[in-house]
This record gives sequence, structure tokens and C-alpha cells, in this order.
Amino acid sequence: MKDDVTISLEAEKLHVREIAKKYDIFESELEPFGKWVAKIESSVYDRLKDKPNGKLILVTAITPTPFGEGKTTMTVGLVDSLARIGKKVMGALREPSLGPVLGMKGGATGGGYAQVLPKEKINLHFTGDIHAITTTHNFLSAAIDNSIHFGNPLKLDLEKITWPRTLDMNDRAIREIETEYRKDKFIITAASEIMAILCLAKDIKDLRSRLGDILIGYDTEGNEVHARALNIIDSMIILLQDALKPNLVQTLEHNGVLIHGGPFANIAHGCNSIIATQTALKLADYVVTEAGFGADLGAEKFIDIKTRYLGETPSAVVVVATLRALKYHGMVEGLSDLEALKIGVSNLEKHTQNLKNFNLPYIIALNKFENDSKEELEWLLNWAKDNNHPISLAEVFLKGSIGGEDLANQVVKLAETKREVNRVYDLSDDLFTKVSKIATNIYGATQVVYSPKAERKLIALNEIYKDYPVCIAKTPLSFSNDPKRKGLPHVFDLAIEDVRISRGARFVVVLTKGIITMPGLPEVPNATKMFIDDLGNISGKL
Repeated sequence: MKDDVTISLEAEKLHVREIAKKYDIFESELEPFGKWVAKIESSVYDRLKDKPNGKLILVTAITPTPFGEGKTTMTVGLVDSLARIGKKVMGALREPSLGPVLGMKGGATGGGYAQVLPKEKINLHFTGDIHAITTTHNFLSAAIDNSIHFGNPLKLDLEKITWPRTLDMNDRAIREIETEYRKDKFIITAASEIMAILCLAKDIKDLRSRLGDILIGYDTEGNEVHARALNIIDSMIILLQDALKPNLVQTLEHNGVLIHGGPFANIAHGCNSIIATQTALKLADYVVTEAGFGADLGAEKFIDIKTRYLGETPSAVVVVATLRALKYHGMVEGLSDLEALKIGVSNLEKHTQNLKNFNLPYIIALNKFENDSKEELEWLLNWAKDNNHPISLAEVFLKGSIGGEDLANQVVKLAETKREVNRVYDLSDDLFTKVSKIATNIYGATQVVYSPKAERKLIALNEIYKDYPVCIAKTPLSFSNDPKRKGLPHVFDLAIEDVRISRGARFVVVLTKGIITMPGLPEVPNATKMFIDDLGNISGKL
């Protein structure tokens, strides 16, 4: 089988105008970026806002492993498979971040015969949205320091400035810095509150309100100071106005996908934008989207944060698993592959139980690869049948849409009856209760243990922001704080180290022990496996 980059570069692509026509998008509503990519004007949603929404399908997964489970591959494959069985369908995905693309993870445009195109553009600079977010974030940082330089009229306490700087790159050397004016730090752009705001804002009016509400620090009397006090909100909107528009691309089989926004699910809310999702729901009868990392992180935040602002909940959920990943979670020295699979399946069981508690209909999508053992496949299929778990053996990576027909048909049946979703917590719960409910019900923790600093901060925030959703920042590699414990349920206390308010995003961020908001590069970065020849032809792992 050809590698992903070769498949994508050899693929025949339709002009983006042709993709738009399939969804009744007018040419006047397109802002093309070359032949294969275009931004969608807000007039599309305005024109269709009274049209009934399509059905929303969420793709999530088991606990991640170093191999990847193929969540984006399955999302893209399901889009193509639903189209194959005659459904009008559109995908809604996040934009890849350059940090992981050049670092450990590599690209995030699917794989095999289930990819979005143009792969190299999407994975790298694309339409400049992430650069616009980075620039806007850092302009606010510069404006804060400029205000301090010219006499500090806002009377900011230099020890209590909460707004950091950002960069869309893994660079551990700048996690903590000191400027001429104050101690500071960098976070990766995917963790920026501007990224979260762009993904949760419904329009420019909402964007204006959220940007103005950003907490930049406290004054010398202990009062909050917000970004609007600097009188630069309009300039921030101008920097973001193009980035606020979703990006239209296509799959290998020429179906439309809106790619927009890119927050991480371990340190942010991990979903594509509200604007892209609500636009797709008007353009198609089925919209397939995904939430980052496993169902414990991404799906929980999708339900408890994104859908509260979106006003729409999933009609069905697809849980992606692979034999390789399940064996990884169950493997200890001396076990056979089948024995490891029988242990590792407990990870899948926990994620499906969480979805049952949400009252969401789900199906397991077993992402099949060429070297999968027939014995292991049969065991897992029989396990699912014996335990009443809907399951489909999906071969979209190997075969494209024809390999996902069974999954598509089952998803359509699951989505026929909309259910009322059970959320993990009520907004009326206090912040401590919200954290406890997520930790015990979703992760399986015995209790939550706070550092003195975290407890002090959460008590203070609870006085003002009690009704906000909670976004828990945690390792994606385990149900607990400890990434070395793999993804098996076990007895643990969830340790909380710090708490922050994302006032513009309108949620409270709770950081667990060990979480890092500026990753570092691995010893051998993925960038060393990417190549380009003198004619500009790209190859390798992108």
C-alpha cells in the first residue's frame, strides 16, 4: 500500500468551487485560497439559519497510544461512507497545530484512503488562521507591557499579570521567561484563550464581547483588569476577522469538510469551532465531527462545554479503537498478544460506559489494519456481541468509503431517534462539585486532591464564576494524572496543581499534576522524517 503523502499527492482534486456547488454554496460566498481551499463567508449561515439542522455525529476514541487510533481517519472515512450510501454529509474538523506536526504526532488529516486534501497545506500554514490567533494573542501581551512602560495607568500588579505569550511550536526553552517588565511564560497557541474564544464565538459581536472579557491580571488593590481596558479590542477583531471564517476543503472522494480552529483537548476544550459546526449543520443532513484525544477528555468537553454554546447535541457517537492500541493498554511482560487484548479491552469498556451515562447511542468502530490477527479480530467482535456493544469492522484506511459502508448504515440507524443528553454536571453546581463529578464519573478517580495554591484559587473563583463550565487539563495517556499507567481503569486520586480562569472563553481551567501548556520536541522530531526535493515535491511523514 502506498504511503499517506503519496496517496494524497497523486489524488485527483476538484476545484473548491465544485465542492461548494455540491452543498449549494454560492460562488459569491467563497473566498478562494488557490484552487483547493476556500474560506466560507458568514452570509452562508445567515442565508440558511432558518433551515432545520442536520444530524450531528461525534467521533471519539479510546485512550490514545503512541501509535494513534485513527480518529481523524475514521471521521473522514465516515464522511465518505455516508456519501457512498446516498447521504448529504459534511465533515467538521480542527486544524492541525504545527507543534505536533513537526514534533511527535505528525499531521492530522487522516490516513490511507481516508484523508482530507490538500494534506500538505492543511498540516502546515493552511489559510493562516493559527498565525492570526498567535499574532492577536501576542499583540495583547505587547499592549500590556506597553501600558506598563508608559506609567502603568491601569495600576497592574506586576506579580499578578495572568496573560502569557504564545507560539505555535513545541519549545520547552521558553516555558518560563523574564522580560524587561515582568516574569512571563509561553504557552502553545492551541492552549491560547484566543484560540478557545475563536472556537466558541458565534459571530463578531460575540467575539467582541469575549475578547473584551479576557482577564489580563489584577491591579494593586486586587481588582480584576480586563482586556477592554487597553482600548485595543477592535484592532484584535481586525486581526482575527478572516480567521473567524471556516475553511472548506475536500476528502479523497470529493466530499466537503470544514476545517476551523484547533484547541488541544488535554489543555483546552478540544473541538473545532461553533461557527464551522453550525454552518455545516445547515449545509448537510449529516455532520461528522470529532473531539480530541479519548472520550474521557474530548467527548466530555464536547458535551459539557461546546454543546452548551452550540445548542445541539450528537445524535450518535462513534468510538474508534484498534487492536494494536487495546493490546498496548493491556500488555505486561510475558503476556501473549491475545492475553493483552483481553486485559486492554477494559479501557474500551470504560469509555463506552461513560457514553452510556451521557445517554448517547454509540457504536465501536474497529479501525482495521493489514497485519491485524484474524484470531484477535474475532475475539473482539465476539466480546462486543456478548456485551451488547454495537460494533463495526471499518476498513476505511485500507479501502476508503467502501470499507465503511457497514459503519455508515449502522450510524444512520443509531441517529434515527434523538435522545436527551445527560451531562456530567449542572451549571448550577459549584466549581468543586463540577471537578469532582468529572473526576469520579468520567476518569474513575476516588477523590480530588488539591494543592494549597489550587484550592485557594478555586475558592476565590467560585465566588464569581460558580456557573462556568470546567475544562480539566490532564494527560491524555491515562485516566489518571500518571501517563505511565496507560489507559486502564485503576484506583487513584486526581491531583490538581493549579487553576485559571478563561474569562473570555467562559470556562474555568483546572490543571492536573504534571500538565504542561508548552510541550517540548521529542529526541527525534517528526520534522526529521519530512522531505522535499528540488522541484518542491514533498514526501515522508506529514
